[in-house]
Amino acid sequence: MDPSGKKAVVVGGASGMARATAELLTKKGATVAILDRATSAGADVAKLLGNGATFHPCDVTDAEGTEAALAAALAAMGAIHIAVNTAGGGIGSRTIGRDGPHPLDAFRSVVELNLIATFNLNRLQAWHMSKNDPDEDDERGVIINTASIAAFEGQIGQVAYTAAKAGIAAMSLTMARDLGSFGIRVNAIAPSLFATGAVAGIPDEMATALVRDAAFPKRMGRPDEYAKLALSIIENAMLNGGTIRLDAGQRFAPR
Repeated sequence: MDPSGKKAVVVGGASGMARATAELLTKKGATVAILDRATSAGADVAKLLGNGATFHPCDVTDAEGTEAALAAALAAMGAIHIAVNTAGGGIGSRTIGRDGPHPLDAFRSVVELNLIATFNLNRLQAWHMSKNDPDEDDERGVIINTASIAAFEGQIGQVAYTAAKAGIAAMSLTMARDLGSFGIRVNAIAPSLFATGAVAGIPDEMATALVRDAAFPKRMGRPDEYAKLALSIIENAMLNGGTIRLDAGQRFAPR
């Protein structure tokens, strides 16, 4: 899909990898709607993007609020052709610890934030995309979700996060099959450690230790590198139903 003239929803677009993606899509001629928390810099980012970009406050764990935010984005842009979803997070807790078993509510909340929220976004985004007129390749939409290499090599204490991100990766093929007759593609990106959020400002020595298992380059990923892969997925119609690792050849050790 050529992003020029298309309408894109970028969830988490006020910062990090999603912001870089919103910026790149805007440069390629897309109109972007940013969905992010009300306390984020989403409104300022939308203003900086220009080209009709808008901001819609959204807590992805609020299903009804998410539906309303997507409806507002649709009303502002007239259509949704591209969706990039990056919202998520995790905790550190082993299956059992010194104080007892993993708190069930904590596990449930991580799955809710990552997996269930992503599925909720997808089902709504796909529904809106299904109403689009197909382009010259009979394509109506592209959905990109964000997993993690933890989905495949979760470290000690990442059981909840690993389960949630593995679910996102596992959805790609089944959802692509579900939506193929509508001309909607679904892929996931599985990043390693990227210089965003809490890890963006850590000391160099700590950063070096965190990426010691990478083949090359031995550094954290940069937000624009995620954006470039997202753009490649959007533009290449043969990329469908998969999860692409973005990890410099890194495989997480147990700890």
